[in-house]
Amino acid sequence: MATKTHPFDPTWLEALTEQFPTPFHIYDERAIRANARALQAAFAWNPGFKEFFAVKAAPNPYLLSILSAEGFGADCSSLPELLLADRVGILGESIMFTSNDTPAVEYRQANGLGAIVNLDDISHIAYLEEVAGLPELICCRYNPGKLKAGNAIIGHPEEAKYGFTREQLFEGYRLLRDKGITRFGLHTMVASNELDSSYFTETAQLLLKLVLELSTELGITFEFVNLGGGIGIPYRPEDEPIDVAALGQSIQSVYEEIIGPSNHPPIKIYLECGRMVTGPYGYLVSRVLHVKHTYKDYVGLDACMTNLMRPAMYGAYHHISVVGKEPAPLDHVYDVTGSLCENNDKFAIDRPLPTVEAGDLVVIHDAGAHGHAMGFNYNGKLRSAELLLRESGEVVEIRRAETVDDYFATLDFGGLAIFEV
Repeated sequence: MATKTHPFDPTWLEALTEQFPTPFHIYDERAIRANARALQAAFAWNPGFKEFFAVKAAPNPYLLSILSAEGFGADCSSLPELLLADRVGILGESIMFTSNDTPAVEYRQANGLGAIVNLDDISHIAYLEEVAGLPELICCRYNPGKLKAGNAIIGHPEEAKYGFTREQLFEGYRLLRDKGITRFGLHTMVASNELDSSYFTETAQLLLKLVLELSTELGITFEFVNLGGGIGIPYRPEDEPIDVAALGQSIQSVYEEIIGPSNHPPIKIYLECGRMVTGPYGYLVSRVLHVKHTYKDYVGLDACMTNLMRPAMYGAYHHISVVGKEPAPLDHVYDVTGSLCENNDKFAIDRPLPTVEAGDLVVIHDAGAHGHAMGFNYNGKLRSAELLLRESGEVVEIRRAETVDDYFATLDFGGLAIFEV
């Protein structure tokens, strides 16, 4: 039977909770670095290869600094994400700014940092020129519509709000060329958490062929194609991870088949993965507060949907380990819940687990991406701390838990009139 394990000794983890109360997210630096190096090695055949880590997945300066040291750039989609990349020393064309419905201030910031601007719509060409000026290197996001299927998370491309149509791409690049732009990139992103590696090879084939068509018709050349992200991770014990080395070889074959015999200059391959980089190496640690027996059996945690919303939002599976009881038979069935006043505040429904008791620690797996980052304050819930397990074995707090004072900090009670009844 397939299993999932975590790297924490029960005694060590229990002692850690005395210093850092649950709930908290904790990331494994050693595993993240090893994974980053494996991705780099898989595409070493392409001299210009670069992975732009999707900051939205885990926007923490410690994590970004680790990935920057491994040669990663940053894929940003907002002003704070741009500023975060800048603050940790990810600069210039190591930033990819991929946004939609973009305000002027964000385009100006991206230009100011020298980031690669990835336009989402043909109308944004004139808007960018007006509010910030056109940079020397511009990328456009392609939405292939029905030419390329999406998947359950991202939906059908033809129904997505993102990107240019094929016809708009030709018109847009012609317009950019005529405005004096000489440096170009091409991008797409049409799947999320995809475990079929052939999907990404087919995406590379689609973009590389399109590059040659655009180049031939418009007389321009492309510096890079950004294949997007979307590489999935094995959330379920029976899932198989994508073999990134084999994926790199497969994309190399497509590249050599399409670009090799052409007259087009060499093209850099870019990715913007987030989930597969940090996701499997982050964990949400929580304490069981109550076990309830009514029409069903419920395990109530001190974490809730505000700490990890994927199960409630997508019906997503996250594996749960009861610390110290991993070898025990899974002979009870529970809903694992949080304390939010919403009935979908559940980490698991009808999940087989060993006997759970109040006070048990649980580890929720694969929370290292789109976990803490998607937190919110509904019901006055406070976002939890983030910890980093360093390669040395030291644990450092890389984001403190929010306090009630933080929650009230943006409220103005000064002008509040209080009347006696």
